[in-house]
Amino acid sequence: MTTALLYGLAGIGLAALGLRGSLAQVSLLRRLLALNLMGSGVFLMLGAVAYRGPGLSPDPVPQALVLTAIVIGLGTTALMLAYAYRLYEAKGTLDIAKFSELKW
Repeated sequence: MTTALLYGLAGIGLAALGLRGSLAQVSLLRRLLALNLMGSGVFLMLGAVAYRGPGLSPDPVPQALVLTAIVIGLGTTALMLAYAYRLYEAKGTLDIAKFSELKW
């Protein structure tokens, strides 16, 4: 099994696990962590796609895109954690089912 295939399969596994967690969890914090896990899987898959093999120079474009996506994901995670903290202060829970006034 090649290194790129191993990284690609690990990335697919992380993305699938994150997708399942974001759909199945009722806690806002757990959903946020699952989305971060899914993002990490996507970054790993992009790194596996950009891998050229031993002895070859790596392609800098996918690396730059992944680094940019990591920085944007970090900012989004910080913002969502701040929102979750404010919701917890206001309602006393992070259970999505308890936020009935936010539904359509």
